[in-house]
Amino acid sequence: MVNNRCNWPRGKVLGGSSVLNYMIYVRGNRNDFNHWESLGNPGWSYEDVLQFFVKSEDNRNPYLARNPYHGQGGLLTVQEAPWHTPLVAAFIEAGTEIGYENRDINGAKQTGFMIAQGTIRRGSRCSTAKAFLRPIRLRKNLHIAMNAHVTKLVIDPETKHAVGVEFIRGGKRHVVRARKEIIMAAGSINTPQILMLSGIGPKAHLDDVGIPTLQDLPVGENLQDHVGMGGLTFLVDKPVAILQNRLEAGSVTMNYVINERGPMTILGGLEGIAFVNTPFANVSDDWPDIQFHMAPASLNSDGGARVKKILGLKEDLYKEVFHPIENTYSWTIMPLLLRPRSRGWVRLKSKNPFHYPLMNPNYFEDPFDAATLVEGAKIALRVADAKVFKQFGNRVHRKPLPNCKHHKFLSDAYLDCQVRTISMTIYHPVGTCKMGPHWDPEAVVDPRLRVYGISGLRVIDASIMPTIVSGNTNAAVIMIGEKGAHMIKEDWLGHDR
Repeated sequence: MVNNRCNWPRGKVLGGSSVLNYMIYVRGNRNDFNHWESLGNPGWSYEDVLQFFVKSEDNRNPYLARNPYHGQGGLLTVQEAPWHTPLVAAFIEAGTEIGYENRDINGAKQTGFMIAQGTIRRGSRCSTAKAFLRPIRLRKNLHIAMNAHVTKLVIDPETKHAVGVEFIRGGKRHVVRARKEIIMAAGSINTPQILMLSGIGPKAHLDDVGIPTLQDLPVGENLQDHVGMGGLTFLVDKPVAILQNRLEAGSVTMNYVINERGPMTILGGLEGIAFVNTPFANVSDDWPDIQFHMAPASLNSDGGARVKKILGLKEDLYKEVFHPIENTYSWTIMPLLLRPRSRGWVRLKSKNPFHYPLMNPNYFEDPFDAATLVEGAKIALRVADAKVFKQFGNRVHRKPLPNCKHHKFLSDAYLDCQVRTISMTIYHPVGTCKMGPHWDPEAVVDPRLRVYGISGLRVIDASIMPTIVSGNTNAAVIMIGEKGAHMIKEDWLGHDR
C-alpha cells in the first residue's frame, strides 16, 4: 500500500458512511449479540435486538418479506439489486457444491451463500439520510447545521453534567445548549476524538496532549475492524463480468436513470455474500469466522482508473500484477476476517480539534487473525474451482505478487504473504467507546449507552460495540440507533412511543 498503510475514509456527510458504503445489508450473527449480553449488557441479546432490526426494515423481496426475521413498512428499504451477472448464480451453486446451503443469511442461520441484499430503493442507494432524515426534514424540533465542525462538549466541571456542544461554522464559534442530554453519534473515529478533546478519556494520554482530565475512561481503546485479503483474481473467457471500457456509458446510464436497472444498480460492485467455516470455527454453533464478498469485477476492471487509488495500492505492484490483465474479464472473492483478536486504538494527534486523530487498527497483531484469513482464502479457491465455473473458462490469475514470489504460488506461506500485502479494510471500525457493566475496566458507556461519570451524555453509534459483529456493520449500527432512541424515550417518557 502507498505509505504502507490502508486508506480509512469516513462519511463526513448527512447519513454518515451509509452515503459512501457498499450498501450491503448484513445484521451479524445471533451469537454476537448474545455474547454482548453475556459480557454484562442486559437487553442486548439477539432476542432483544431482533425487533429493532425488523422495525427499520422495509424488505421488498417477496421471498423474504413474510417471515419473523424481516420487516415491511419500515423507513429503510432493503432488497436485492435488480440486475445480476451469471457469475453470482454460479457462486451460489459453487457454495452448494462444496457443502453450503443457499439461505437467508439474516434469518434463522447465518452459515451459507446468498445473493446480497442491500439498502437500496428502486436500484438507488437508500442511505440513512434518505431513509430517516428526509421524511422528517420539516419537523419544527429538528435543525441540521451543515459545514459545522464540533470542537468539544461543554461540561460543567463541578457537577460533571454535559450542558452543550461547541462548534465552528463559517469561521465563527457557536455553542448550542442541551436541556436534557447530548447524544454523540459521530462514529468510531470522531466520537472518541470529541470526547477526548472534552477531557473524557485516558488520563495519561490527555496529560500528554495537554488536556485536563474531567473523567478518566478508556476512550479510543478496543478498536476493531474487519480486515480482508484483496487481489484474489479469477479470469474468464466469456463476457459475464463487468469490464468498464466494454460498457457503453450512455446506454448503461439511461438504463439506470429510466428503468432503474442495469450494471449501475449493483451494490458497490458486490453481488454475492457467503459465511463459511474455517477449521478454527465453531461449526455446531453456527458462528462462521470468514465472510466472502463476491464481485463480478476485480482490481483491473476499471483499467486502473479508480479502484487502485481508493485502496491505496502502490503503482509498481499494480503495474506488475494487474496492468497485464486490464482488458480481460475477471472477478474476485474477498475473504474477510469476521472476529479479529487484534485490538487497535484511536488517539489525539494534539489538542487542536482540526487535526485528524491517530488511528491504529493493529491488523494481525495476533497471528491467529492472519492464519484464519489464509484458511478463508483456501476455501475461496475451492469455491472458484467448482465445476459450475468451468462453463466460463474460469481460472486463477497466476501472476504472483512481487514481494511474495519466493513462496510457492498459493501455498499457505504465499497466501499469508498476500494477506499482509493487499490487506483491505472493509471500512468497519467499531468499539472505541465500549459498552459494558460498571465493573468492566474497558467500558466507556453503560448498557443504556450513558457515558460513565458524566451525566446528560450518551453515545449511540458503532463505537459502543463491545466486540465487532460478524458481518457488514451498517445494519447493526442502524439497529443501535433504533434501540438507543427506544431507550431515550423509555428514560424520559417512561414508555416507548
